[in-house]
Amino acid sequence: MSGLESGLLAFGVLLMLLFAGVPVAFAMAVVAAAGIWLTIGTTFLLTTFTTTPYAVTADYTFVVVPMFVLMGGIAGRAGFISDLYTAAHMMLNRLKGSLLMATIVAQAGFAAASGSTVVASSVFTRMALPEMLRFGYKGGVAGGCIAAAGTLAGLIPPSIAMVLFAMLTTQPVGELLIAGLIPGVITALAYMIGLWVCLSIWPDWAPAATLKVTWRERGRALSRVWSIVLLMAAVMGGIYAGYYPPSAAGAVGAAGALTIAVVMRRIRPGQFWEALVEAARISAVIFAIVIAGLIFSRFLVISGFIGELRTVVIAMDVSPLGFMLVTILLFLVLGMFIDSVSLLVIAVPFLYPISQALDINPFWYAVLVVKLIEIAAITPPVGLNLFAVLAAADGRLKAIELFRGVVPFVIIESLVLALLITVPALSTWLPSKM
Repeated sequence: MSGLESGLLAFGVLLMLLFAGVPVAFAMAVVAAAGIWLTIGTTFLLTTFTTTPYAVTADYTFVVVPMFVLMGGIAGRAGFISDLYTAAHMMLNRLKGSLLMATIVAQAGFAAASGSTVVASSVFTRMALPEMLRFGYKGGVAGGCIAAAGTLAGLIPPSIAMVLFAMLTTQPVGELLIAGLIPGVITALAYMIGLWVCLSIWPDWAPAATLKVTWRERGRALSRVWSIVLLMAAVMGGIYAGYYPPSAAGAVGAAGALTIAVVMRRIRPGQFWEALVEAARISAVIFAIVIAGLIFSRFLVISGFIGELRTVVIAMDVSPLGFMLVTILLFLVLGMFIDSVSLLVIAVPFLYPISQALDINPFWYAVLVVKLIEIAAITPPVGLNLFAVLAAADGRLKAIELFRGVVPFVIIESLVLALLITVPALSTWLPSKM
């Protein structure tokens, strides 16, 4: 059996296990173990399963994952996010659909203190959805807005998705994080413009703007968001200026969030313990998937699948744009059935080497892949953010409502994706200035 055939067989078995409900980490590990054993033998199999988990978890660079998750957990429990949401609402109160607009702005701010799309979706569902329903917003649109804006954490640094991409490709974490900043801001602006257009066409989606706020109240609300601004400056400013690496920046962010929360007397010991447990649980799941994915990608290398696939693609004389279209199709189809993190770990190890053979800029490719994962996270029926919103809604939303309400945001995301493909400099300019 050729390397190409063995790789395709492995992917087929993997997809069967995933559709059967086997957790993705176990599915990839089992398929990789069988493939390595059949290809090389027991000794290499045991060596791989012994060394790879330690090599990943002992790499100091990737301490950034639990640190970013912990920073977001502390910020949420200390009420920083509530302050940010209130300030955004007061500043945008004169616009129709002001709560929807405020949700987008606040989630963009939260993205700079979290890095997790699922955490962002869950937090804002509990905080913003009851308010929007109380004021008469259409439930599906409100839930779709929360789910879609939650994906901003995938691009706006610090982004766990970008850290995972770095782990899978050995690209520098700092440059990858910075690469997502401009595309993330553009996505947030596109959401707001798209919502304004939709509300002009379908005014029943949101009530008329009736809340009256004085400038003194706006100023008071804005004065409370200094904590998020300070965390953003400390984390991303330090990385961009080169004062410290991303691993240290994560620790600075988590320690900074805790210090501010303690000084402001906004966090109790029990809440801090909850944030620690949450960070450990989420990090353990991420690392388990990454470890299994790296072992699976090692099988693809030793079986000859990646080498033969690269040869086939080059022989077909596929252009970089053609390869990007294949990548888009693959992610959009698989994203309907596989969660975002798993999709990243499964697809990147064999797609990334081909992209480099075609001389595609790695930062541009990373941004496009993460953007595709964002779209997958809000694409029914298996969009991870959609399930996070449904779980946190406590029965206030029906799945079919949410699936309909998120459609406009999927369309907006597709337009942003087209823009990022057309103008690569939006993804590559900032990293080139570091």
